[in-house]
Amino acid sequence: MEPGGGRKEKPKPKEPISRLEKAKQKSAQQELKQRQRAEIYALNRVMTELEQQQFDAFCKQMQASGE
Repeated sequence: MEPGGGRKEKPKPKEPISRLEKAKQKSAQQELKQRQRAEIYALNRVMTELEQQQFDAFCKQMQASGE
């Protein structure tokens, strides 16, 4: 009996390719998540600044109408 038995050697090269593809997909997915998170944080910062500006304007308007 030969070492390796009746195993076919062809599926083995496919396995690392699929693993490599899975690793690439996982990496791309992680990069996408990181980019989306960065965009969300940036948008949140912009919206917070806008909200603060509008609140300041509202306070000034209320102060002016109260006088």
